[in-house]
Amino acid sequence: MAAAMVGEQVNSLCEQLVKAVTVIMDPASTQRYRLEALKFCEEFKEKCPICVPCGLKLAEKTQTAIVRHFGLQILEHVVKFRWNNMPRLEKVYLKNNVMGLISSGTQSILEEESHIKDVLSRIVVEMIKREWPQHWPDMLKELDTLSKQGETQTELVMFILLRLAEDVVTFQTLPTQRRRDIQQTLTQNMEKIFSFLLTTLQQNVNKYRRMVGASQEQEVLTTPQKTDLTQGPKAQANCRVGIAALNTLAGYIDWVALSHITADNCKLLEMLCLLLNEPELQIGAAECLLIAVSRKGKLEDRKPLMVLFGDVAMHYILSAAQTADGEGLVEKHYVFLKRLCQVLCALGSQLCALLGSDSDVETPPNFGKYLDSFLAFTTHPSQFLRSSTQITWGALFRHEVLSRDPLLLGMIPKYLRASMTNLVKVGFPSKSDSPSCEYSRFDFDSDEDFNAFFNSFRAQQGEVMRMACRLDPRTGFQMAGEWLKYQLTTPVDTGPMNSKTGEGLCSIFSPSFVQWDAMTFFSESVISQMFRTLDKDEIPVNDGVDLLQLVLNFETKDPLILSCVLTNVSALFPFVTYRPEYLPQVLSKLFASVTFEVIEESKFVMSVQAPRTRAVKNVRRHACSSIIKMCRDYPQLVLPNFEVLYNHVKQLLSNELLLTQMEKCALMEALVLISNQFKDYERQKAFLEELMAPVAGLWLSPEMQRVLSDPEAFISYVGADNKIADPILEDPSGLNRSRISFCVYTILGVVKRARWPAAPEEAKAGGFLVGYMPSGSPIYRNPCTEQVLKLLDNLLALIRTHNNLYMPEMVARLGETFAKALDMLEVEKNAILGLPQPLLELYDSPVYKTVLERMQGFFCTLYDNCFHILGNAGPSMQQDFYTVEGLATQLLSSAFINLNNIPDYRLRPMLRVFVKPLVLFCPSEYYETLVCPMLGPLFTYLHMRLSQKWQVINQRSMLCEDDAADDNPESQEMLEEQLVRLLTREVMDLINSSGAV
Repeated sequence: MAAAMVGEQVNSLCEQLVKAVTVIMDPASTQRYRLEALKFCEEFKEKCPICVPCGLKLAEKTQTAIVRHFGLQILEHVVKFRWNNMPRLEKVYLKNNVMGLISSGTQSILEEESHIKDVLSRIVVEMIKREWPQHWPDMLKELDTLSKQGETQTELVMFILLRLAEDVVTFQTLPTQRRRDIQQTLTQNMEKIFSFLLTTLQQNVNKYRRMVGASQEQEVLTTPQKTDLTQGPKAQANCRVGIAALNTLAGYIDWVALSHITADNCKLLEMLCLLLNEPELQIGAAECLLIAVSRKGKLEDRKPLMVLFGDVAMHYILSAAQTADGEGLVEKHYVFLKRLCQVLCALGSQLCALLGSDSDVETPPNFGKYLDSFLAFTTHPSQFLRSSTQITWGALFRHEVLSRDPLLLGMIPKYLRASMTNLVKVGFPSKSDSPSCEYSRFDFDSDEDFNAFFNSFRAQQGEVMRMACRLDPRTGFQMAGEWLKYQLTTPVDTGPMNSKTGEGLCSIFSPSFVQWDAMTFFSESVISQMFRTLDKDEIPVNDGVDLLQLVLNFETKDPLILSCVLTNVSALFPFVTYRPEYLPQVLSKLFASVTFEVIEESKFVMSVQAPRTRAVKNVRRHACSSIIKMCRDYPQLVLPNFEVLYNHVKQLLSNELLLTQMEKCALMEALVLISNQFKDYERQKAFLEELMAPVAGLWLSPEMQRVLSDPEAFISYVGADNKIADPILEDPSGLNRSRISFCVYTILGVVKRARWPAAPEEAKAGGFLVGYMPSGSPIYRNPCTEQVLKLLDNLLALIRTHNNLYMPEMVARLGETFAKALDMLEVEKNAILGLPQPLLELYDSPVYKTVLERMQGFFCTLYDNCFHILGNAGPSMQQDFYTVEGLATQLLSSAFINLNNIPDYRLRPMLRVFVKPLVLFCPSEYYETLVCPMLGPLFTYLHMRLSQKWQVINQRSMLCEDDAADDNPESQEMLEEQLVRLLTREVMDLINSSGAV
């Protein structure tokens, strides 16, 4: 009677549950009904005492898939949350019924829904986690028995074993003691489990292959056959089990003892290699192989993996790669190729680890075949596959034994030849100008993604090319020379997209530019390595000088190509050390590029200067930095030409509009670097005084003193209180801003570059030595000290004024056009938010900046440079700076004034480029007078400021978890939060640096 009543109750509840589930899943249901139905179902799972019979009834295969899934979810909930409180008999009843469902309660393997299989296997695993081995010792036997019933049951057993390994070993989703018990028991039974998995795989693959046409004699895996899943449901069922067995093996191969993987003469590895040629099973087989070959552990245990370099394994790996590649670009085949490439990479890593001077492992006989196949991936149209091989090439070229192997040395010219192709930036997913484009559409969401990837890939290639050229420097140099000559004589092809810089000029996508760009990177990498590798008398000086002569004689008006030419001049410049007579020609080429213009641009007339595209600006900056680099790295070579250089720079500086402030200062920096070679304190001091005379005259003038010390006067002088009618062409105060920038840039350049001789004897002889510290360390004087210190008061006044600009009453004085002049630049925002810059903006757009953008750039650069000067002042002027009277007080009343109003994005650079260097370089005897008086108040303030900001962020995240702004990566809140994180990191870094203080 009671049983009948329970049965009725079960039927009644099940009817209600079916209705509730139908309402939940019906798109037409109202939100209210759906919530009510959901609440009913959840309360049932939590409170109902007859969940098990209800769950079992709903899980019957006569029900719909949605209802069955819900029924199984009920059972899973019971096992997860009620198991410990259930009577023993009820546990047994539930376990037996669940095993019964696996045995006969599901549809066939091809018909059953995957989510039903998944939840059913989860229930069994949840019971195993609670019962095995103590209360369910025969669990593995029961699974074995179930698997003998057919493919449907075997697949579910595979799912159970995989899920168990994931929960126990991979994700570790159970209490520590239970995890240890189960993992220990798994390990004890691993031989049986592996044997079971291998047998299951082999039997099902054999059946599958017989079904699709292999001969009856093939009881074991032999020559692979072409397969066709249309051959029948039985074949498909066996194939499904094979795939499940491979997936399960992948879950175990990662952590079981290597002896199981290499047992029976590496039977598993052999089987996996053979399966690489079965289209339906090859991806799973490659995954397993990859995990096996990537295993770490004792070298002795890994030695059997070298069987994969044997004839049979290598044959199957290579034939599978050729077949997959030969069938065109199909996603499945491409994924398989990626896995195979990873397998070959992992094989290379194992070989590098196992092969050593103290190892009995020898270079495998098939090493040449391996290298050929690896090169095939390096020359594949897919940029992703090409990049995947680079780390392994690097490991091979670096290896103490393999790097001397004739086969690898013979591969270097082929690798370098492949690199010449791979360095050409083609394959943008939006384009169709290369076979790589089609593959890129699989691998990258946008051109920006591809661009970021390619830049990283190219840097990696540069590193590997340098390693290759360490082994064979002449070949690389010869190839670079041939390629350079070819580019110098090939007509320019601008392609269909013309640059916005001017008609007939290259854009960054032009065929000629991408070739020039690749060739330049190649030559720069291999030439620099050649000079580091070969002895001085082995350098091919004549060949190098011939190339330099060709480059110096090459003329182009295309800014992108000229930039590449300048890089080649820099790369070949070391040859000038052998032939100094070429130095004037090099200087002439560089100075011509410092003032480079495109004809069309000079037609425009502006109040300050003609607008220049980024490509043109890059050429000019490139030339300036090349001159600085030359003077920094080869000062002795340039010194005899100092007067020529100085006169040339003076001539350029005499025209106020010819160069930007940055360009002027770069040339002055170059002169300062050469002046360090005077090695005569008085001579260098006199030169620096002459060089800085125009700056000192401007900086110390009464008008400038007034402007720098009064925020209102400063705003008016730089034009930030104006209302501009034409924000592009009109900029009446541009010249005033450029004068301030020029002064600050120059002070920074001199402070950064002026130094005493590195050799103590030369410093003493030149008059730089002024005494010794108590510790015995020498005390030097910098020839720039006197000039810089007399400009310091006005610099501190400017910093004080700049900080005060952020006071509300000063912000209110900004003109309508410049209301946002103190805001962050867009480029800064994008960098903080990690947003990529549009590709074309790098060189072509925008040609014009609005006056607001120029004003923002002025304030941002000025603020940074002022603090760079203070950060460099200590290392540059040493005791002469640290002992400035009242320096701590002066800094506190300038750099640290009005911090409450200074935004986070301005506070960050101040801490990084000024406070941190001050702390790091300040000698301990000045801690008490200089560092401590500043750090105490600063840390107290920063702690209070950051605590308040983090409190706001934490409250916001608690209150607004679903706020729409969180979905917008450019939202103001996200930007502010990211800035707080970065500022906090900066402060922690500063605290770390201040440990000694």
